[in-house]
Amino acid sequence: MVNPVLNIRRPSPGPGRNRRLTSAEEASLMKAVDAHSNPMLRWIVRIAIETGMRSSEIATLQRSQVDVKRRVVRLIETKNTLPRTVPLTREATKLFREALANPLRPEGTELVFFGEPGRDDKRRPYNFNKVWLDIKARMGMKDLRFHDLRHEAVSRFVEAGLSDQEVSAISGHKSMQMLKRYTHLRAEDLVARLDSASLPKR
Repeated sequence: MVNPVLNIRRPSPGPGRNRRLTSAEEASLMKAVDAHSNPMLRWIVRIAIETGMRSSEIATLQRSQVDVKRRVVRLIETKNTLPRTVPLTREATKLFREALANPLRPEGTELVFFGEPGRDDKRRPYNFNKVWLDIKARMGMKDLRFHDLRHEAVSRFVEAGLSDQEVSAISGHKSMQMLKRYTHLRAEDLVARLDSASLPKR
């Protein structure tokens, strides 16, 4: 018996997004999140750019997963189901220190970024989606997705000179092909690299 599904080709993946933050956009965005009444928004957005972690990975973090002494975050549940350990930059470590020392954290709450208690009195992750959308709209950046901050972080890792293997260890990408969809280098940043490189002359 012939399986008709065998003749069906899987559609090829799209080209992927190529949305990077300009310096002006980043400055404006950081100013806006820093001014928000809830400091957790500031920490979340800045940590996303510093670490390349997904919004769900950041929002569900428990305090026990963050080791500021060793400067790592241990992710247990990820999109690809494989746990990974994310190294922290000095800035990310500073942000996590601030978040962990949040004086408004209710006693017994293990979530790093916590929301208001629900009808069952349980606290769930801080839901920042509405305020994030409001800030984007106010700043004329509706096309910017939170996931683009992960894209920005991974691209910066590559621009800093980290190898594909090192970047994938941080970001959790399982295939190099998938990783390359996130690593769009700015052409202007490559000019200086070309100038400093010793290219062979013919």
